[in-house]
Amino acid sequence: MAKITAVIDIGSNSVRMAVFKKTSHFGFVLLKEIKSRVRISEGAYENGGELQEFAINRAINALKEFLLIAKSLKARKILAVATSAVRDAPNKSIFLSKVKKEIGLNIKVIDGKKEAFFGAVASSNLLPENNGITIDIGGGSTEFALIQDKKIIDKISLKLGTVRLKELFFDKNDIEGAKQYINSELSKLPTNFLSNKIFGIGGTIRALSKAIMKKNEYPLDILHGFNYKFEKEQKFFELVINATDKELKSFGFKDERLDVIKEGTLILFQSIKKLQAKEVITSGVGVREGVFLSDLLRTANYMFPKNFNPSVKSIEDIYQIDKKTSNYETNLALKLFDILKPLHNIDDNYKKHLKYAMKLSMAGSYIDFYSSHKHTNYVLLNSLNYGFTHQDRILISKIIRYHKKKKIKKGDLSLYKEISPDKNTLEILCYIFWLTKVLNTNLANQKLELKLKDNTLFIKGNNLYLAKEELNKNKKYNINLIDS
Repeated sequence: MAKITAVIDIGSNSVRMAVFKKTSHFGFVLLKEIKSRVRISEGAYENGGELQEFAINRAINALKEFLLIAKSLKARKILAVATSAVRDAPNKSIFLSKVKKEIGLNIKVIDGKKEAFFGAVASSNLLPENNGITIDIGGGSTEFALIQDKKIIDKISLKLGTVRLKELFFDKNDIEGAKQYINSELSKLPTNFLSNKIFGIGGTIRALSKAIMKKNEYPLDILHGFNYKFEKEQKFFELVINATDKELKSFGFKDERLDVIKEGTLILFQSIKKLQAKEVITSGVGVREGVFLSDLLRTANYMFPKNFNPSVKSIEDIYQIDKKTSNYETNLALKLFDILKPLHNIDDNYKKHLKYAMKLSMAGSYIDFYSSHKHTNYVLLNSLNYGFTHQDRILISKIIRYHKKKKIKKGDLSLYKEISPDKNTLEILCYIFWLTKVLNTNLANQKLELKLKDNTLFIKGNNLYLAKEELNKNKKYNINLIDS
């Protein structure tokens, strides 16, 4: 596979491009993302689906500059796909040949099920959930995919789209007609499409989630993985559907989204009810990431290996983390967690957070040694994009940020409100992290014998002089170091 790949997604509302760089076998980073609101479907639904010349020209102008960006970033592979508006257009061959002739780009028109598949590949690999239903609301269609144990079980595409509803119903102020049309399309969903959780894909759902985050003063400015309970936000959905443009702006919606956000919200509202879902998990990834991952994972059944996380791998690659020391300290920390369990008695689920904190603890050293814990805190909070909840990201990053503190103040965590980690749990994890670092002060990665007796941890090993000095700084537990 090419080291740098550009993926272009020609949707009914926007044309988007994402450029990815491989950092290792399955590791990757996003180099660039850009979109142009060409609205290629404008006027199509009132004209038998025919793509209009002015919309075609807008698309070609945007695509031409996308190719300049891809060339500048040295992309060796360009994968371009077109979805609903193009596949439904009677004159799609004219559009495709014109693009090929004028700018040399080959576009693959994908059917609805393939579009649903790409969204599902992205969600199943990059969201911290195993089970749910993806909903990808576009300008011309909406795709659904049923995911169980991270496997794609079934998928379907319906002719439900924001621009389609706008031109057929909302522009005529026929909201009831729109509802009837949506419900008629939703009746085509297979009976097994029921789930407590929905994975929301696409610009409408991202915009709606941003508005909910603003309304609730959510403490993290991170969209991917943001979740909310539908019951709590149902009234807000209704407000959006019936809002004026002025009210929509006050909710935080951008001008470019005003003419389709009500349509998209109505589609999501009716879909959630049909699927009997209780929670929406926002996906910052979709078709573009799905196309890239389908290429990257084509020999791996479109799934990352078990216990592999692409964000962790890319951080290890970018910050050149010493794997030998990282693995040693991670294993030692987990052993300390287990042997000290009678004293701290916190849930084993927190071993995951301790594991990744140790594994990536040296990332900030390349930025500044003296404040490496602060820099690593920032890097992990903002770079553990895939496979982690927001609570996970906060806890992992704060273990590193506060591991030198004997006591963590309430003010240290007040910023994160309802998603803040438990203070006692964080202090224990910070201590185990700190103790691990102390025991490996000399970076010898030596074998240690650990034994807990009468609430005292006995640690036996060679060359522990520097460790003994450091241990006096924090006496949370009784520790007895024995030089063998």
